[in-house]
Amino acid sequence: MDLIRNTNIDFMKYRKFWVGVSFVVMALGAVSVFFLNRLNMGIDFTGGTELTLKFGHAPNAQELRDLLSTAGFKETQIQRFGKAGENEILVRTPVVEGTEEGAGGQVLAALDQRYNADRKGADLNRIGSATVAEILARANPDGVTGDDAAVFAHYEAIADSVLAQRRGRAIFSGWDDVAQTPGLTARALEALKASTSIGTYAVLGTENVGPQVGAELRKRGLLAVVGALIGMLLYIWIRFELRFGIGATMASLHDVLITLGLYSLMGYEFNLTTIAAFLTLVGYSVNDTVVTFDRVRENMNKHRGGSLLKVLNDSLNQMLSRTLLTGGTTILASLMLFLFGGDVIKGFAFIMGVGIIVGTYSSIYIASPFALLWERWFGSERPTSHGKVRRTARAAASGSR
Repeated sequence: MDLIRNTNIDFMKYRKFWVGVSFVVMALGAVSVFFLNRLNMGIDFTGGTELTLKFGHAPNAQELRDLLSTAGFKETQIQRFGKAGENEILVRTPVVEGTEEGAGGQVLAALDQRYNADRKGADLNRIGSATVAEILARANPDGVTGDDAAVFAHYEAIADSVLAQRRGRAIFSGWDDVAQTPGLTARALEALKASTSIGTYAVLGTENVGPQVGAELRKRGLLAVVGALIGMLLYIWIRFELRFGIGATMASLHDVLITLGLYSLMGYEFNLTTIAAFLTLVGYSVNDTVVTFDRVRENMNKHRGGSLLKVLNDSLNQMLSRTLLTGGTTILASLMLFLFGGDVIKGFAFIMGVGIIVGTYSSIYIASPFALLWERWFGSERPTSHGKVRRTARAAASGSR
């Protein structure tokens, strides 16, 4: 299916202008990332501890920030997480010098001192099913007879049901929530009330990365992106010609730098998922460029000795419909991920959506102009001192046939 047909757009006419615009945007992105340090590096690369907490009430982010600052965590990042009304908070603390276990325990201790000071016993919002089963088996409120294994097996099933109930709600707000657990008898409920309490928050997730691991991941992530770019250059050099490899590599580098700059301005977290998104973007960008250059090669074989400028324009017009359709459908998929995928996948979807738009543009106004530039500087269309195009003997011979 063709979206548009028989176009005759002179894309290369304004190539210098658009290349200039691209370099300005790339420079702004580089300033944002490397000089203003706007890139929000996640703990995957910086090291530290990340806690995802869910409160039974609407938390006050500033109050939490002041509380943890008083406890000694001066550089703690606190931000709301998830949808409004879900009362979820993301807490990030930097690496604690001299330790590898992270600051998770210290953060929870500070929060407990403030929000759970009057609670007695284990917190039912934070203990596991094995602990619940041990508490119930020790009290044996249902009067189960038999050996210890039979007693524990009975209460283990109840504990699993309690934990399933908690996962469904994410947090127990009160004992009424616990009482609705399937299979939990009234006596077992009273035993839990006697030995446990319900805290004001639950820990949904904990992640800790040591400083050495973070530095290693940062190094490997950078090498992965650089390696992908070099690999693409070598592949296109072998598969096509060096001039096209240069154009494709410049387009991919352009896509990565501009998308990275916009990503830093949006403030999304830069983590291992982000690296995966950029590697995917590099592959998509090169794929789109390769398809265009394949058409260029076909047209060069049909019109031997013709101007590369005209061949590029003709090929871009012929591939315009395919480029818009392919890019458009992928952008729609990325948009759905961005809108409905949640906070965890939002950064990935942003990179893919913006990167595909930038990549579609770069296939036309970066890859092709740089291939033409390389040809005119080092190829068969080098200009003479009088400004005229000088062709090599091979190009002239092919044009005479």
